[in-house]
Amino acid sequence: MVRAAASQFNGDGVDIHRVPYVNDASEIPEIVEEVAGFNSMIAYTLVLPELKATLIREAQRHNIITVDIMGPVLEALTKLEGRPPRLEPGLVRKTDQEYFSKVEAIEFAVKYDDGKDPRGITRADLVVIGVSRTSKTPLCMYLAHRRIKAANVPLVPEVAPPDEIFHLSSHRMIGLTIRPSLLNEIRRERLKSLGLTSSADYASMERILKELEYAEGIMKKAGCSIIDVSNKAVEETASRVLEIYYRGQRYGK
Repeated sequence: MVRAAASQFNGDGVDIHRVPYVNDASEIPEIVEEVAGFNSMIAYTLVLPELKATLIREAQRHNIITVDIMGPVLEALTKLEGRPPRLEPGLVRKTDQEYFSKVEAIEFAVKYDDGKDPRGITRADLVVIGVSRTSKTPLCMYLAHRRIKAANVPLVPEVAPPDEIFHLSSHRMIGLTIRPSLLNEIRRERLKSLGLTSSADYASMERILKELEYAEGIMKKAGCSIIDVSNKAVEETASRVLEIYYRGQRYGK
């Protein structure tokens, strides 16, 4: 806002200095002293009353103009909302951090999707394992929006699973299973969407039963919780996953 205002004067000779993270009134006199010898003004966004009072008092001692940028907006919102503000400094930074944590988790889920890189297993907050078409990727993306870094690993009888999954805490790994008949329907539709015949081995009941039996053995060996995703929305599965994850964090399991 100060930069925009200064541009109305062509910005000539205007030097803007930012002083962030002012949380203690004892810091203010020194800050004001630093600008007292210049033709200056102080624009501030302080929300704590004691900090504002100290700044105004110190600025008046040195005949420095002050501009309260946040105050009028807070007053207007107080009237609009009919309740006082929280008066907690740094809330915008906390919100920004939550946003960037979410973006980071989404990028993580994409990078370590479908077992592309086994290094993701040890770096993940949570690892999801299961056979193809058990909604591993949608679940990981949903968890990413909750700022959980989730990787997923497909279980295929012909491919040995990464050894890393057998060394994770039980609350950091979730196994997904599904009713065979439902998986058969899902895989047949998947083949159709790809322009392939639905009679391929990928969708055969014999193949599906073999994969599910193999996956169950891996999950039991790893000691992870197993969730049946049959007819479950991803939100419902994610709710159960988060319950397991946070409970494990709490009790160190």
